[in-house]
Amino acid sequence: MSDPNPPEQPSFNRPAGGDPTTPLPSNPPASPAPGSGSTPPPPPPVAPTGGPSGMSSIPDPTSEGAGFFTALFDFSFTSFVTPKLVRFVYVLAAVWAVVLYVIVVISSFTQSVSSGLIALVFGPLVAIIWLAIVRIGLEFAISIVRMSEDVHKRLPQA
Repeated sequence: MSDPNPPEQPSFNRPAGGDPTTPLPSNPPASPAPGSGSTPPPPPPVAPTGGPSGMSSIPDPTSEGAGFFTALFDFSFTSFVTPKLVRFVYVLAAVWAVVLYVIVVISSFTQSVSSGLIALVFGPLVAIIWLAIVRIGLEFAISIVRMSEDVHKRLPQA
């Protein structure tokens, strides 16, 4: 029986099984033959790298403390505004669901008692379903942003 998982393939100049967050070791210069008396040439200069892992030159907005307005007016799109807005949008969605529920219940009771009772019973179910849909959409957006941040942290930049 064959293994259901394919073998790990090397990727992005990393050997198989290598940790993608650690930089590759540089190859040491070839040592001269013993007894030749010459010194090895100096190693080539290394380009500056950013971040603690040495992999990315894109700034990390979480470590730099980029504020909402800084991220909002960042025209190079190096910091994301979505993580800063998600909580606020979810609170607005919850408040909106409650306000709309109260308005629907009051207007339903003004039409008839039976429609008011139906709105009173089924209104919370509709509000919870709507709030769940909003939550799923916000979680999807934040997961996309987090994946993008992770990719920028792991991959070397050109």
